[in-house]
Amino acid sequence: MDLLAVLDGAVAALKAPLGRVDTEQGWTDDLRREIQEEISVSRSVLRRHGPGMVRHLRPRLDEWMAREGVRPGRLRDAVLEAQRLITEARDAV
Repeated sequence: MDLLAVLDGAVAALKAPLGRVDTEQGWTDDLRREIQEEISVSRSVLRRHGPGMVRHLRPRLDEWMAREGVRPGRLRDAVLEAQRLITEARDAV
């Protein structure tokens, strides 16, 4: 799976307004924007400087969402998939 495509998908999902289910799962507009921004920065680094820069990315989005009390759902799944692929790419370098 293409890392940039997954990051694009996560950013797109996080840019959309929150629905009722999202807020019930613990998402707030601030949290959504902050995590979307973090993923966008990682995506920009990889696009501008190449895939070798993945070794410098250290996403801890799972810990962040856990501290905020985010429960399982579509947004959490998209964020965790992006984090997983970044981590796998970093470990492969």
